[in-house]
Amino acid sequence: MNQPVIICVDDQPTVLSGLKRELKNILDDEYEIEVAEGGKEALVLIEELRAENQEIVLVISDHIMPDIMGDELLQRIHEILPKTIKIMLTGHADLVAVTNAINHANLYRYIPKPWQPEDLKLTIREALNSYFQNKKLEEQNAHLRQLNQSFSRFVPRQFLQCLNKESILEIELGDNVHQEMSVLFADIRNFTSFSEKMSPEDNFRFINGYLLRMEPAILENQGFIDKYIGDAIMALFRDRADDAVQAGISMLQRLKTYNQERRAAKRLPLQIGIGINTGNLMLGTVGGHNRMDSTVISDAVNLASRLERLTKFYGVSLLISYHTLSRLQEPTRYALRLIDQVSVKGKMKRVSVFEIFDADSPELRSAKLATKPLFEQALIQYYLGHFKSAQDLFQECLSLNPADRVATIYLRRCQTSKVPGRDEEIG
Repeated sequence: MNQPVIICVDDQPTVLSGLKRELKNILDDEYEIEVAEGGKEALVLIEELRAENQEIVLVISDHIMPDIMGDELLQRIHEILPKTIKIMLTGHADLVAVTNAINHANLYRYIPKPWQPEDLKLTIREALNSYFQNKKLEEQNAHLRQLNQSFSRFVPRQFLQCLNKESILEIELGDNVHQEMSVLFADIRNFTSFSEKMSPEDNFRFINGYLLRMEPAILENQGFIDKYIGDAIMALFRDRADDAVQAGISMLQRLKTYNQERRAAKRLPLQIGIGINTGNLMLGTVGGHNRMDSTVISDAVNLASRLERLTKFYGVSLLISYHTLSRLQEPTRYALRLIDQVSVKGKMKRVSVFEIFDADSPELRSAKLATKPLFEQALIQYYLGHFKSAQDLFQECLSLNPADRVATIYLRRCQTSKVPGRDEEIG
């Protein structure tokens, strides 16, 4: 292993020879001592040592030199080697030069010539101790940064921010906060049928390949992933409900790209369902003394999960609750329509559910937009109990858009004269 290097710079060879000899006496053979007769030679030497990956720990320079003055030299060295200790050793330095070196080169010490051997010895040893202490501290800080980055993959940084914590070291069991957030659930349809045909290793590769593509859609829209539940994703959005909706749309768009890759590899395409709800929740830590976890507790979470499950029943990709719709800053920018009013488990009041179909194929999206007024008129007739009128309108919708699964469901309901949601529950 290369020895650490100390560089001595002076335009007088006798001074360099004496300084090198004294440093050897102070430091034995622990360091390699290099000398340069002037600033230009010193800069060339530094480049050569850096090219050889030598560690330059200390530069001792005279001030009055014919090519480059000492304060300017140390400043240029500082720009190249900011962590290297710099000492000015000269009999002619003025206050301006020393101040300049302190301000622009982080000068460690000024020693007048001729130097006192004991003063030089103490200064050199203290300077080297300072260098290696700073190096050790930096290594420890770098290790802590790596640990924090690793911890953040298990406990999101945004989770800490919600709890007003700077570090995971500050987290304690029972920490909690009450606030309004949007909750997004996403799940792969028919995952079991995919999973049964794969080995455990292939299962993990499949899930990670999918999650790897979905994660950026959430992070880029100011959300964070609270947890993975098998192939399912639960994400939280602190501020705008629009962020959650845009994340859901982005996930579906990214899925299209992923499915193109899967088809090219002769693999079956995936379908996912996404449910989003907005409401007050409790976010905090639960567990015991030896194991704790972050969690979110709220009816808002349960409803988001149930909306995700309803996407399969209605044959749609993205559902949001009225609570989310009412929090959107720009609701008119989305392609959306009312789907149903459903009862929530354990609640008396029904909740309106809306489909966001921005990520549908261009043909299906255009067809849904074109039939939206007709579809909404049919819904009104249906909920008024005018089933025959509603049936005719839904049939007209289907004649214009045969792929509308929701209109098909309502047509069947009209034929049975049944209004769901009054005594049925989600999920």
